[in-house]
Amino acid sequence: MDIRLGNGFDVHAFGPGNHVTLCGVQVPHKAGLVGHSDADVGMHTVTDAIYGALAMGDIGQHFPPSDSQWKGAASEIFLRHAVNLAGEMGFTLSNVDCTLICEWPKIGPHAPAMRATMAEIMGLTLDRVSVKATTSERLGFTGRGEGIACIATATLVKP
Repeated sequence: MDIRLGNGFDVHAFGPGNHVTLCGVQVPHKAGLVGHSDADVGMHTVTDAIYGALAMGDIGQHFPPSDSQWKGAASEIFLRHAVNLAGEMGFTLSNVDCTLICEWPKIGPHAPAMRATMAEIMGLTLDRVSVKATTSERLGFTGRGEGIACIATATLVKP
């Protein structure tokens, strides 16, 4: 059996807007997130974790920010690509653990919807998708409210 773990990390700064999209869910907030696509830091991180487990680079290699076709694109496109690539290589996605790092917006009330959205996109049952949050105790750029960071781990299995 071939079991692989991949890690992802991403950061997006706050900018103009009235909501953030996190793990496919629009969360009301006094600002948006800045990025080439929809800036969904959660989906980007999970996508990179899957690519990492496959030793297939990162999201920027598959969807270069220099390519205008990805401007404003829904991050679901990237995540589905990573999941499909894993399947083409004979792997099954076993589970995903995603931690959003921010002082605000508060993630807890939205985490069940985020888990459900991510599970549906990845073809997983809800008990195989974790979305949670932590703060940085008001330290660093996340603590100052300048943006959101995320870390994720994905497990892939090939019989």
